Amino acid sequence: MAASPPSSADSAAADPALPATPAFSPLYQQIKGLILQSLEAGEWKPGEAIPSEMDLAARFRVSQGTVRKAIDELAAENLVVRRQGKGTFVATHAEQHVRYRFLKLVPDNADRDVGPAERSVLDCRRVRAPAEVARALQLRTGDSVVQVRRVLSFGGVPTILEDIWLPGNAFKGLTAEQMAGHQGPTYALFELEFGVRMVRAEEKIRAVAADAQQAAALDVAAGAPLLSVERLAYTYNDVPMELRRGLYRTDAHHYRNELS
Repeated sequence: MAASPPSSADSAAADPALPATPAFSPLYQQIKGLILQSLEAGEWKPGEAIPSEMDLAARFRVSQGTVRKAIDELAAENLVVRRQGKGTFVATHAEQHVRYRFLKLVPDNADRDVGPAERSVLDCRRVRAPAEVARALQLRTGDSVVQVRRVLSFGGVPTILEDIWLPGNAFKGLTAEQMAGHQGPTYALFELEFGVRMVRAEEKIRAVAADAQQAAALDVAAGAPLLSVERLAYTYNDVPMELRRGLYRTDAHHYRNELS
């Protein structure tokens, strides 16, 4: 008697090179993925309203409750914003309540406001990506990137020295004048001019001592303690779009994070 064909699970067990059987994905997660695809494709721009839950339910042929659950997760992840009586809108870094979501530097004096920063762009040029930058941005070594170096000052005091690397294709035409002249948050500039929205970031933090060049840029003594913050920011679907390395003075500020 002929043997019955192996199941997909049997095949995977027999051959570890085969991919595992995909895990079940709840329907609302599938709808969330479809909405994310539309956001990534630019169907709805930052700040624009997305279709109503009823319209999306009809579009995807699911219940309104399923759509609502998908949107609840997107709102919890700061990808969309609900406005009572007005609808749901694509989140934007230009909005007051999210514009400093990725800036965790807070004045020691609680009465002072951390923003807006005064920006001094020291350099903005296209270069070939060093290996570690290419690896972080999922590029090939030698691919074009835009490298920006700038100092952010608060109340006239230079406080943050930043080096930023951006994929060259996505940020073609970015200039020092744009970086220095934009009045709102830098991530809002990226949205407006280049259609790139940063939706989440990962950071590594360590203590370092300022070298002579860093000390001169931040007006501190060589060897002064600084907080080194390396950030990798992602757009939709976990595509890395920015590597940022910042050196922070903490003589009048502290790094504040909320854990929940």
